[in-house]
Amino acid sequence: MSYQLYRNTTLGHTLQESLDELIQCGQITHQLALKVLLQFDKAGHLETYRFCDNVWTFVLKDVEFREVQELIRVDKVKIVACDGKDEKKNVVGRI
Repeated sequence: MSYQLYRNTTLGHTLQESLDELIQCGQITHQLALKVLLQFDKAGHLETYRFCDNVWTFVLKDVEFREVQELIRVDKVKIVACDGKDEKKNVVGRI
C-alpha cells in the first residue's frame, strides 16, 4: 500500500512541477509521470533535504535503482540538483 504522505511537501510539489514541465515539453508521457509519483509515494525513505541558494540537496537511505533486469541497492545516496534555467543562459553566452 502506498501513501501520499510526501506529496504535499515542498519536495513533492517541486517533483510534480518538474514532471508537468517534462510532459509539456514532450520528454515524458503522463503514464511515466504517474509511475514516478507512485514510486515517490512508496519510497518514503527521504532522510534529509535542503534548499539553499537555488540548490536542492537530498539524502536518501535504503535506495534501489532499477533498469529493466538490473537492480542496484545502496545504503545512502546524496542527490544535488540546481535550477537549469539559469545555466542555459550562461551556456548560450559562452558559445
